[in-house]
Amino acid sequence: MLSSKKKVGITTDIVLIDIINFSKLTSAQQLEIITFITRSYKKMILKMLENSNLSLERLVLGFISTGDGFYCVLNPTMQGYGAILGMSFNHFSDKIAQKYPYFQGIRIGVHNGIVNEFRDILDNKNFIGEGLNDCSRFLELKNFTISTVMVSSSAYESLKCFLSKHKDFDTLLGQRGFKHSSYYTFHDKHGNELQGRLIWLRESGIIKPPHPKFITH
Repeated sequence: MLSSKKKVGITTDIVLIDIINFSKLTSAQQLEIITFITRSYKKMILKMLENSNLSLERLVLGFISTGDGFYCVLNPTMQGYGAILGMSFNHFSDKIAQKYPYFQGIRIGVHNGIVNEFRDILDNKNFIGEGLNDCSRFLELKNFTISTVMVSSSAYESLKCFLSKHKDFDTLLGQRGFKHSSYYTFHDKHGNELQGRLIWLRESGIIKPPHPKFITH
């Protein structure tokens, strides 16, 4: 008998990595680039957690493969850090292009929305929800610029809230030359109106998450 208990959705930041023109690559190139990117980002995240007293699950609830990239679902206590993590992910794009000439770059979208956790057929933790779908729609913007991150209006507000609580991060972003565009208003393939900004750092690099004792819920 199915349980009648309704599961509550999780509101959090979602980061989507998408490899540009992945479907136009050969099967060998697809395997090569997705393997390299997966390993690189895994090493990056583990490096970020070193000496931080922060567990992986305290930073990220889960990763979801999309075939040509992946979703990164952040722990709700890290809301607002998603935009910063997206810009950290973007730091690797130029290095990947130097190693693989056929690599045309990545697009990164960040959204603050609702996801639902479930157990898949192998009993692994997984996620579904409109937050994932909405996040993907922000990569449909035609004016998308390489080396930038597209953030939804909700993700941008989440970032502002995070920076108001973590003044050191606000200062650090200023030192790195944080920039943002004005809001773009556009329609997705279903006709829904969306608003988002492009954000970037003049001086790119990896920005570690806050220490657990400084995280405000």
